[in-house]
Amino acid sequence: MGKGYYISRHLATAAMVLAAIALLTIIALSVVYNREKSKNAAKLTNATTLPVPPTPKTSNEPWDKYRLPDTLSPEYYNVTLWPRLVKNAIGMYIFTGVSGVMFTCVKKTDLILIHSNKLNLTLFKGHHAKLTAQSGVTAPAIKTTWFQRETQYLVIQLEGKLKPGKSYWLYTEFTGELADDLEGFYRSEYTEDGEKKIIAITQMQGTYARKAFPCFDEPGMKAVFHITLIHDLEKTALSNSQEIKTENVIINGTQVARTIFGPTKKMSTYLIAFVVSDFRFISVKDKKGVLVRIWARKKAIDDGQGDYALKITQPILEFFEKYYNTSYPLSKSDQIALPDFNSGAMENWGLVTYRETALLYDSRTSANGNKQRILTVVSHELAHMWFGNLVTLKWWNDLWLNEGFASYVEYLGADYAEPTWNMKEQIILYDLQSAFAVDGLTSSHPLSRKEEEVNTPSEISEMFNTISYSKGAAVLKMLSEFLTEPVFAKGLGNYLKQFAFGSSVYTDLWDHLQKAVDQTPGMKLPHSVHEIMNRWILQMGFPVITIDTRTGNVSQKHFLLEPQAVVERKSEFNYEWFVPIKWMKKHQVQDQLWLLQKSDLHNPMKVSKNEWVLANLNMSGYFRVNYDLGNWERLISQLESDHQVIPVVNRAQILDDAFNLARASFINITLALRTTKYLLRERQYIPWEAALRNLNYFFQLFDRSEVYGAMQVYLKKQIKPLFEYFETISSNWTRVPSGHTDQFTQIISLSLACSTGVEGCRELTRSWFKKWMQNPHNNTIHPNLRSTVYCNAIAGGGAEEWNFGWQMFQKATVAAEAVKLRSALACTKVPWLLNRYLEYTMNPEKIRKQDATSTIGYIASNIIGQPLAWDFVRANWDYFFKMYGTGSFSFSRLISDITYRFCTPFELSQLKRFQKDNAETGFGSGTQALQQAIEKTTAKIKWLAENKEPVLQWFLSEAA
Repeated sequence: MGKGYYISRHLATAAMVLAAIALLTIIALSVVYNREKSKNAAKLTNATTLPVPPTPKTSNEPWDKYRLPDTLSPEYYNVTLWPRLVKNAIGMYIFTGVSGVMFTCVKKTDLILIHSNKLNLTLFKGHHAKLTAQSGVTAPAIKTTWFQRETQYLVIQLEGKLKPGKSYWLYTEFTGELADDLEGFYRSEYTEDGEKKIIAITQMQGTYARKAFPCFDEPGMKAVFHITLIHDLEKTALSNSQEIKTENVIINGTQVARTIFGPTKKMSTYLIAFVVSDFRFISVKDKKGVLVRIWARKKAIDDGQGDYALKITQPILEFFEKYYNTSYPLSKSDQIALPDFNSGAMENWGLVTYRETALLYDSRTSANGNKQRILTVVSHELAHMWFGNLVTLKWWNDLWLNEGFASYVEYLGADYAEPTWNMKEQIILYDLQSAFAVDGLTSSHPLSRKEEEVNTPSEISEMFNTISYSKGAAVLKMLSEFLTEPVFAKGLGNYLKQFAFGSSVYTDLWDHLQKAVDQTPGMKLPHSVHEIMNRWILQMGFPVITIDTRTGNVSQKHFLLEPQAVVERKSEFNYEWFVPIKWMKKHQVQDQLWLLQKSDLHNPMKVSKNEWVLANLNMSGYFRVNYDLGNWERLISQLESDHQVIPVVNRAQILDDAFNLARASFINITLALRTTKYLLRERQYIPWEAALRNLNYFFQLFDRSEVYGAMQVYLKKQIKPLFEYFETISSNWTRVPSGHTDQFTQIISLSLACSTGVEGCRELTRSWFKKWMQNPHNNTIHPNLRSTVYCNAIAGGGAEEWNFGWQMFQKATVAAEAVKLRSALACTKVPWLLNRYLEYTMNPEKIRKQDATSTIGYIASNIIGQPLAWDFVRANWDYFFKMYGTGSFSFSRLISDITYRFCTPFELSQLKRFQKDNAETGFGSGTQALQQAIEKTTAKIKWLAENKEPVLQWFLSEAA
């Protein structure tokens, strides 16, 4: 039983009275709403809209600000929507709707601001809304209404004042376009059994709910929602809550179905979801009666592609209930795979939406990596059902609290569902090291930004970035490590109980974690949770910890990829951190230390010449580590003599830290390169993946210079033993390794062997592909190896291989297989094929809108395709900005992908010219990505000038 809270008898009685009043108010409002709805139901099919009055030119008025004033508080919405899945007389897909919202006046005002974007609202006596009051109060008349386009408000000026404490009902009717823009309420099209199908779906995060119905569209503005969907008889409607009933009705002579859903829990607008489709589902009920359903296209369900997601959903929900010490708050958990979806997935409460690749698994065609992605994405989204949905951030400046937390605990839920996969270790690769890559730039930003820095829709979208997700996960992992997981979970559970169905800020979490620390006998921290953690979330970046094992001195410094760069963002903590350091001395794990200042001479890290120190054990902290040269030498010697003495995660850490310290001029680049020599004997996935990422960076830097040849010879020597190892244990590539991560290492061995020219590798992959071309209906290539095989075969072939790959892509019925082919098509070395492929990204009939930017990214990763992609995006910038400019990851990744290879002064000048030429159009959610591209290119130019020759000489000496 969870810990309760004491409430006095008088408070309890008052609460009961208020609850009764609220219930009567809702009933009364429902009656009013239903009367309005019945009077206007027929208008749904032919509502007309008069021209919008011109927007007044004002300055510093409430409607010119992006944040809603604190004068009104929504309590209850009643929304009916009718999506038309056939074109109307003018060739458009539309939806119509009616909406009522009951709100309480908090402060006296004669102004109502409610978000509305790209909706045509019906006029009532010259105004865009109707206003009524409750409890015997007379609502003031509406004086005028207009749309403030920049801030996306419907502005309603009143003749009189709204009264504090009183409730009012705002009613609107509207028409919107059911576009294919992947935002708000939109349509998706796909073909099944030769028939074109259209479905209506939603994506409300972060500022798109206002495109579906007028609403107070801020995360802290929670309310209860009653949703009704009108749809074709053969379709099924879904929403956040359980369906109450579906009835057949006739509206204006058209027979349709009307599905009414029960009231939601109190929730934010960005979590609202509805789908109208002819999808099928598989289901199961858990021990507590919660209905779990997986929805997808009929063929996908019939083929069993939803089975794995159904299998893991129950244990993951079970894990999080225990972890949070809070029951799952809803009666059902629907998860649906969508053909068109801009994000990977979205945590809508009770109706989680996914890309097909993130939910559907086919054992015949999906790789082991596809299966792991489904596991982690499902775990991430279900983690949000509590952290993010039950308790929500007050404003988007603290997005890291939602996304960083889910990105951390997704590994815990995944580990519970698949305990033999070592999922907890993989956070090192996919979050910690990913965060380091961008947080070492001066263009980074703190996890928690000032509210005034995050206002516009583009600024909100830009918060959905690596810092919020991956750095958030890394910092919370560190916090959990030094508190211990039981203390962390205890504080978290109490935090969720206090703020359930409400909103909070990050300091509320610190408060509850501090209480958990105080209640734990024997636990002491050097400072409070607030004092420790504020240094990690209120200033950008992270420290590099330098340990001198000759003296025992330990010091810290703000790590910057370009050490001479000027950090313009000021920090009240002067870029110093309170750093928890777990470490070991040769074979023995030592007690954790804290570095609480810039330098500390009194640490026990002084060792003899025969010992070595390894800090940040299992990468529990969010920092890099540098050592004196002697200790580096001893660590490298240990790797070469018996690498297994060093934990597998720390082998990856040594590689990644060394290369990035060399890039930032902390150590010599040849020292970093020497850490790769032991890889001849390495068989584990995590170190190899860390090495491959850093070596890929070298590929991008040097594949246009004389360094490339010598580097290829060296890497061929390093990868050959791994290639031969897997060739042996797989019986000449006919069997799959039994270990989960061993299958990933096998892929690395084949991919790197082919790219470096290991004898027999390319011939092997091309023969497999040629065999498939000869019998297209029988693909015998193992799903794990298909990405590598497809890419190598298409790269080594011409138009015939490309066209075959394109045909197979068009015929693919499993999304994961389609992604493999779409990526491989970018591997061709034929320029005209790449140019044609680029053109396809602007044709949704060939490349779906959700896939356009990533396809360009695939092409840009090809040395021949990179300049073609750069020119193509520049030439069509207005188009791409219009289509994707407010997207989150997709748009920023487009900029990162097409500039990833840039490392020359000419390319830097092109970047700056591109920034200048398009300043008027803007860069939307890619603004920071462009700044980072300029910063990275500048750093690479300087680094190459100093290091190219030593790198060349080292590879030549080692390749001999």
